[in-house]
Amino acid sequence: MKPEIIVCAVRWYLRYSLSYREVQELLAERGINVDHSTIWRWVQRYAPELAFRQQAHLKPTNKSWRVDETYVRVKGEWCYLYRAVDSEGATVEFFLSAFRDKESAQSLFRPAIRHGAPAPRVINTDLAPTYPAAIAGLQRSGNLPRRCRHRPVQYLNNIVEQDHRFVKKRIVAKQGFRAFGSARRTVDGYEAIHRMRKGQVRWLPARDIVRHNLYIDRLFGLVR
Repeated sequence: MKPEIIVCAVRWYLRYSLSYREVQELLAERGINVDHSTIWRWVQRYAPELAFRQQAHLKPTNKSWRVDETYVRVKGEWCYLYRAVDSEGATVEFFLSAFRDKESAQSLFRPAIRHGAPAPRVINTDLAPTYPAAIAGLQRSGNLPRRCRHRPVQYLNNIVEQDHRFVKKRIVAKQGFRAFGSARRTVDGYEAIHRMRKGQVRWLPARDIVRHNLYIDRLFGLVR
């Protein structure tokens, strides 16, 4: 299959509330016959790759973080999608976990710093008891600065709670996931597209779908 068709199918699936069978039908309208299971394999292969290649092009976030988790159904069980945005709504990091505990919260913070996000001066969370222990542990290990302040104020988390809905909308349309690994890989792609739509990619307008498509094609070497 031509690379541009693969990238197009993956982009459609990640950006819109479409099932794999609906993407199959859209391709069939254009005379391209691909089974929905093949499209699933494309998404599993290239959604995390899109998120990885995008990292080098992201604008820096600010140092005031809002952290919260939302529910995601995997194999009929509820899992937890931990997400952090800054005070302006830009996505800092995300992490899908089967557990709601200190270790899962710490797994959200560590890659955020590793991927180049400026170290936070304040982290706002809800009143969940896992966050104080997670943040204190990372401060002791040096992953978070000692001067970083933890602020458990529920109403200040409205910005991240509202931001959840753009990702959850895609997940709900797909009626959950059948495997944890595929859920993580697909969420990587959802979040990558969401960052583009929020204007987090350097020199890329937030709502210019044509420029977004061209940017993705460039990431995968389809155009110069």
